[in-house]
Amino acid sequence: MSVGRSILLAASRSKTLNDFALRSRFVKRATSRFMPGEHAEDALAAAAQIVATGRGVVFTQLGESITRAEAAEKVRDHYLWLFDRIAELRLPAHVSVKPTQLGLDLSMAQCERQLLELAAKAAETQSTLWLDMEDSSYVDRTLDLYRAIHEKYPATGVAMQAYLNRTPEDLAKLMPLRPMIRLVKGAYDEPPRVAYEKKPDTDRAYYDLASGMLAAARAGGCTPVFGTHDSILVSRIAERAKALGVDESKYEIHMLYGIRDAAQRTLAREGHTVKTLISYGSAWYRWYMRRLAERPANVWFVVRSLVG
Repeated sequence: MSVGRSILLAASRSKTLNDFALRSRFVKRATSRFMPGEHAEDALAAAAQIVATGRGVVFTQLGESITRAEAAEKVRDHYLWLFDRIAELRLPAHVSVKPTQLGLDLSMAQCERQLLELAAKAAETQSTLWLDMEDSSYVDRTLDLYRAIHEKYPATGVAMQAYLNRTPEDLAKLMPLRPMIRLVKGAYDEPPRVAYEKKPDTDRAYYDLASGMLAAARAGGCTPVFGTHDSILVSRIAERAKALGVDESKYEIHMLYGIRDAAQRTLAREGHTVKTLISYGSAWYRWYMRRLAERPANVWFVVRSLVG
């Protein structure tokens, strides 16, 4: 792991830095690089502009590790409202949630009940619910939740992380379900026994997993979504899809708001299904630091934009 990435991930765990960042106007200004604002209406307004360029949208309210039942219920109620707003505005939009936002650390049963409510609302409003993947200690529980939700609402997706050693086996076990999978590289600070430390190893694993997902998609056995800003990987995946005879309509590319926007527009014009992940909310610090850690060069981009 690079020194820059290690420092940023360590900073993401600091309560002192978190408290400072949430009070700092300067730091809040820096977050505008990756999020349009703290409020859902900010995200909805940004979504309308993105949709006008031929892209879809995925919304997520920032926050994790909720440990009070009433707080988890508040998150559920917010997402129920958001699905209705998406339908009202006729946005081609999905919603992605972290299980720990919905009380996973409190009760697996409570979390499952609330996810089922959200999946039902997604179906009712002709949208889609995604389960985010958190750090490696949550993988088993998240996949168990996904299986339970998928059984009743098959149009539900789950994120999987290419840098985890276990992911090839986990993915193979999900394939009989004909799953919707968003493949990401992974942004948590994991020990070497759990995850790849070096970027080339993660890139290699990502491409291998993507190739397997495309092969499954050709037979209708998987809906692959590739969550990456790596232009080389995106090109290689597109070439692999073409070689396998997988049409561009059979897979999607997801990227974050504010990152490689021109590339997102180009991919959409070329016929790819592109969705932009828009994050919002006041609990942005840890998420923001992990975004910087994914590509430490982003730090200098942020500094230059602030100085400019």
